[in-house]
This record gives sequence, C-alpha cells and structure tokens, in this order.
Amino acid sequence: MEAPDRLTELARREIDWECWEALIRRNGITIDRPHGSRHPSHPSIIYPMDYGYVNGTSATDGQDLDVFRGTVRTGLAGAIISVDHRKRDREFKLLYDCSPEEIYLANGFINFDRSLMEGVLVLRKPMADLWKDMRA
Repeated sequence: MEAPDRLTELARREIDWECWEALIRRNGITIDRPHGSRHPSHPSIIYPMDYGYVNGTSATDGQDLDVFRGTVRTGLAGAIISVDHRKRDREFKLLYDCSPEEIYLANGFINFDRSLMEGVLVLRKPMADLWKDMRA
C-alpha cells in the first residue's frame, strides 16, 4: 500500500489529534497484548511493544480502536493506516506515548510481511521534531 506524500500529509492534517488524545485520556487504554506476547491466532507473531485498544471506541472491523503504547510521555504521536490482507480490512492504529525508536518499531512490525499486512505511517509532527523533543 504505497501512499503518495500528499496523501500522508492530507491524513496528518485531517486527523483530529487533540480529540483522539482527549478520548484516550478520558477512556483509557487496555493492553491485551503486552510487549513480548504472542498473537492469539498466529503464535509466530510476537508483539515488540504493548498493543491494545482505546476503551469505548469502535473501528472499521467492529472492534475497539487499536493502539501501540510506548514507554515515554509523548502523548498521541501518530497513527498507522493499515491494510490487513488476510481480513481484507483497513484500520487506524494509534501510536501513543511512543519514542521515535518505538514509532519505527511499530511501523516495521506492521510492514514486516506486506503480503499479510502493510501500513502507512502518519505522524502528528515531523520525525525530526520528535527526536528534538526527546533530547530536550
């Protein structure tokens, strides 16, 4: 799923980051696949970081909205627009409290085997700014 830069930029501008961040703070996140755990249906898939969902939401697959949770306090850093070729659906996966390294890790995890799943990373602000914020 190749996305032109203009599509990624459009998605970045159109996502209501503040609204989603407020919803996460209000409803909370449930981690149902902690770092190092195996996927329940595909045990060869091991989660490289905490993965779960935003409580009280609904995504295109009828489940709660997915979220990768990192280990630093960055708030809502971005999202991955993914296509699951096995389920034939598209989803948003939020990136919450993720360092730049964890953003790269989540993006690599989603895009590891593009015959199964692939995604486009949409950042709330440029990666260079995220790196700078981590040093401040």
